[in-house]
Amino acid sequence: MQKKDPGCSWGFPKEAVHDLGQRLHGVWERFRGGFKTKTRDGSAYAHHYLSGVLRMKGERHFSGIGREAGVEGQNIQHFMSESPWSGEAVCRQVQDELKARPELLSGGILLVDESADEKAGDHSAGAGKQYNGRMGKVETSQVGVLLSYVNLKVAQGFWTWLDGKLFLPEGGFEESHKGLRERWGIPKSRCFKTQVELAWELIEGVISRGLSFEMVGFDTLYGRSGWLRDKVRGAGQVYRAEVPVDTPVYLEKPLLGIPERKGKRGRKPSQIQVLSGEAVRADSLRERLTGRLIPVRPTEREPSCANALPPAGYGACRRVKRWKTGW
Repeated sequence: MQKKDPGCSWGFPKEAVHDLGQRLHGVWERFRGGFKTKTRDGSAYAHHYLSGVLRMKGERHFSGIGREAGVEGQNIQHFMSESPWSGEAVCRQVQDELKARPELLSGGILLVDESADEKAGDHSAGAGKQYNGRMGKVETSQVGVLLSYVNLKVAQGFWTWLDGKLFLPEGGFEESHKGLRERWGIPKSRCFKTQVELAWELIEGVISRGLSFEMVGFDTLYGRSGWLRDKVRGAGQVYRAEVPVDTPVYLEKPLLGIPERKGKRGRKPSQIQVLSGEAVRADSLRERLTGRLIPVRPTEREPSCANALPPAGYGACRRVKRWKTGW
């Protein structure tokens, strides 16, 4: 195994990070306008937050970030939780900057995924018993659906976070939780939406703003949703989706239509169904693809590759369990 170069930081060589401080300050200068309101300029706390988070080596919380940045942790918390600057406006600026870069007009990929943070109680918006992928179990967590942009065709690769939405568990919309929603600051117009529905809202928003990309990628949680796949395909976009191993696959295009009613009783069929064609399980195609390696992403050591199909049974039980526990 190749040893890690001691002259690297965060997986980057020294020459790539020697001016990182100045570059980060430049990013703050470009985006500081997004943290201003009509009556207050909170951009200084945006700088403190960014600086503190990047320099912390342990757990990242408001008190620790404040100590690292030399300001009161309560002020940092108020800036992130209570200050009325628009997170959506900042995300739109990121997307506008991507649209203005000619080298990113081709080769871009959108990636949909979720991220979960463990929480000790219900003090954070959306916190509740739900699956936490980082912990590999159901735990009190806060989950966000995120949309990222990746382009590996440009020199050294390019990736950034585009947008995100907080997932609110369905139980949080019950009348008994009205007070909790008000304490969280959830808008009254907000209604329950699944992670899949939130994912489509993010994708649809990027499409409407004219960001150039060539493909959308998502894992089993989203890939198993025919509704989401239809939405992406209906928008004229190409997608690559992971699906469960027992997903029915047709090797030849089946005949679709509305079947005739059998007999004189019962309702007349109204839904499109498969009239003819034989489906096979997705994992039955394993023998045809086993051994083929697909490049996944570059790493600090060497390109990461994966088998076109993983070993039999890999991940299937985990994914089914994940779905049944509320995803």
